[in-house]
Amino acid sequence: MKIKKLSLKGPCIIEPKIFYDKRGFLYESWNQETYLKKKLNIKIIQMTYARSKKNVLRGIHIQYPNLQGKLISVISGKIFDVIVDVRKNSPTFGRWSSVILDSKKKSNLWIPEGFGHGYLVLSKEADILYSSTKKYFPKNQIDIKWNDPFININWPIKKPILSKKDSKGLELKKIKNLPKWKK
Repeated sequence: MKIKKLSLKGPCIIEPKIFYDKRGFLYESWNQETYLKKKLNIKIIQMTYARSKKNVLRGIHIQYPNLQGKLISVISGKIFDVIVDVRKNSPTFGRWSSVILDSKKKSNLWIPEGFGHGYLVLSKEADILYSSTKKYFPKNQIDIKWNDPFININWPIKKPILSKKDSKGLELKKIKNLPKWKK
């Protein structure tokens, strides 16, 4: 397994070792002991599966006060995945980082607590698996405006398909209840 850091401190890409042969492939998608050795203290509590069509944008979401860390895996398809630092007083507050995740490379994206998350489907459809460190509480979800000018994400689309809830997201600077940055 290889771990690649991103421009924001905390989130990272986890690349598994894939074994191919004439029958197909095999790889270890989760191993708590291996993750702990790599200093990733991830305890999975809940797994959620989502399927979305091309040009669907989900997010940017954060759950507060019950913060979740998320391990994102693309089972099929390809997505443009975005992470936003939403921790108050963080030196990188409002900054974002993006990665392309697809089912061919089988990389996972680790998003620690305190980061917002969203993605845009680039393929005909995509199946995404969210492995979370805490239970999901619908009433605690905060929806951040996908095209918030303060964050200024360079999405590869101008008019994505949004849910009603995501189309009513708030600008990050107007949200009062956000996690605090811990040094």
